[in-house]
Amino acid sequence: MRKGETGAAVRDLQQRLGIEVDGWYGDSTEAAVRKFQQQHGLVADGIAGSQTVAVMKSGGAFSSRHLTHAAIEAAAAALDVEVAVILAVTEVESAGDGFLVDGRPKILFERHIMYKQLKGDDYDADGLAAQYPNLVNQARGGYAGGSAEHARFRSACGIDQTCAIEAASWGMFQIMGFHWQTLGYASAEDFMACMQRSEADQLDAFVRFIKADPALHKALKSRKWADFARIYNGPAYKENSYDAKLAAAFTRHAASGEVA
Repeated sequence: MRKGETGAAVRDLQQRLGIEVDGWYGDSTEAAVRKFQQQHGLVADGIAGSQTVAVMKSGGAFSSRHLTHAAIEAAAAALDVEVAVILAVTEVESAGDGFLVDGRPKILFERHIMYKQLKGDDYDADGLAAQYPNLVNQARGGYAGGSAEHARFRSACGIDQTCAIEAASWGMFQIMGFHWQTLGYASAEDFMACMQRSEADQLDAFVRFIKADPALHKALKSRKWADFARIYNGPAYKENSYDAKLAAAFTRHAASGEVA
């Protein structure tokens, strides 16, 4: 839940926060959520995502797998950007969660990348594409979404585990597995283990990814959102208005004081 939403879920949230219950996620609700997050070491973005709601319902219990505001601050320092910049990217790219409700990391399996990786490892990629078109293909697609992506991933591991890891994007920031060597991981399997361990590890992969691309890092530091979105999300970024969403998220977080 975030600013602008209405309904019974917002009313329940307001009751838990002990504020006026009107069913409208306005400025006062956003401020109350942010205050709760700050008090419990959560990412203070003012958005009542599944992590914030879970901590609220548990009476304050916090999983070490989830991202903390301290980790956000450390990432901002490492990249020499404002905290609001990291909060904006986290909000737009991940909607606030790096794991599914069943505890597995969010992934998206890319069959066209699987084809490329297999071909590069001297497999008969065309033969495999004919046999398993949903897993190996020169064209994008075949997406199942959510937990079903793990079923596709497991099937791809049956062909070649390393190629399958490399063909999936992982975690909060959807970093592609084939970057593992450039980002300094010991192996594709090491990269996957880190993505499975915690959102802090997923954020660390994002920091490494930004540092590995000077143009991307420059765009982020200067808050040139269109340039950042084009490099990070590809030329189709305009279709999803990534640059506009990033700019709006940054402005909101900066207004709340998350700049340093």
